[in-house]
Amino acid sequence: MRTRPIYHSSDAAIRGHVFCSFLALILHQALDEKLRRAGKRVEWDDLLRDLDRLQHGEISQNGKRWQLRTEAGVAAATAFKAARIALPPRLQTPQQAVA
Repeated sequence: MRTRPIYHSSDAAIRGHVFCSFLALILHQALDEKLRRAGKRVEWDDLLRDLDRLQHGEISQNGKRWQLRTEAGVAAATAFKAARIALPPRLQTPQQAVA
């Protein structure tokens, strides 16, 4: 893990930072366990890169709206599958008219 000095202006900010850091470590450990049980291995840097590239957007034309998402990278797709989290379809057809 990489660390650097972090300066906070209040005790509440320090507590919040420690809590978020602890939560991140617990979630990382839980995901590693799910991947291990699934017999998969994912490099953390690859997963973070894939998650950073994952995007969701909306396109409107002629009163119709489509929702799109980018393709999930191999590391992200593996992690989602191991965690039993379904990604939304890459393209969702028009659901409602644009106001």
